Amino acid sequence: MAKKKQVNSKKSKGSKNTPSKAKSKKIVAKKKPVKKAASKKTTAKKTAVKKTTTKKTVAKKAPVKKADTKKLAQKKVKLQYSVGDFIVYPSHGVGEITAIQTFEIAEENLEMYNVIFDKEKMTIKIPTIKAKEIGIRKVSSRNEMKKTLEILKSKAKIRRTMWSRRAQEYEAKINSGILTELTEVVRDLFRNSNQPEQSYSERQLYESARDRLAREVAVVEKTDDIKAVEKIEIILNDATRKTSSENSII
Repeated sequence: MAKKKQVNSKKSKGSKNTPSKAKSKKIVAKKKPVKKAASKKTTAKKTAVKKTTTKKTVAKKAPVKKADTKKLAQKKVKLQYSVGDFIVYPSHGVGEITAIQTFEIAEENLEMYNVIFDKEKMTIKIPTIKAKEIGIRKVSSRNEMKKTLEILKSKAKIRRTMWSRRAQEYEAKINSGILTELTEVVRDLFRNSNQPEQSYSERQLYESARDRLAREVAVVEKTDDIKAVEKIEIILNDATRKTSSENSII
């Protein structure tokens, strides 16, 4: 009987030890998911914080740039020209400023020159802030015009290249707005009665350059366009006669 009791006591002791092991296993199982959940939460919070900070910085920079451009646009530019001035627009020639008007564009006030071109019967508006960038210049003085007309007396420079290429170069000079380049085109394309005839396109380019030069001559010398054209062609005819006579002597 004593042996049986001892066995029973051992069994009871063994039964007491087994549940403690189960309990320890359960505790370990509970601890692992707690750690994983905690790590996930912390990482999720960090990424969310980073996103919000980047959004805020971008949102702050954008309005600062807009404010800077508005300040630049609102700065007043000193006007180079006034009403009644004659100016030269590179692609149109001589025009007269008839008014300086202010227009509201995109909630900003913009000053513009109102320019009339009598020859083309055309009116254009030029922003005062863009006048220099476009290449607008004042009409030349009397001394400048006198020196420029001396170019007409010099010998013509005719390049032996394809006409299409030369025509592009002539057009670029005509529309450059530079008086000396315009005068060179008039000189190089002029043909008198003793010289070979021009093609239709050559004649058109010559007349376009001559009329544009004559318009500026008329404004500078306070005469009309017809008299200015006559003056130009008299100079050209005299110059070609001299060169032809010099060539015949040689």
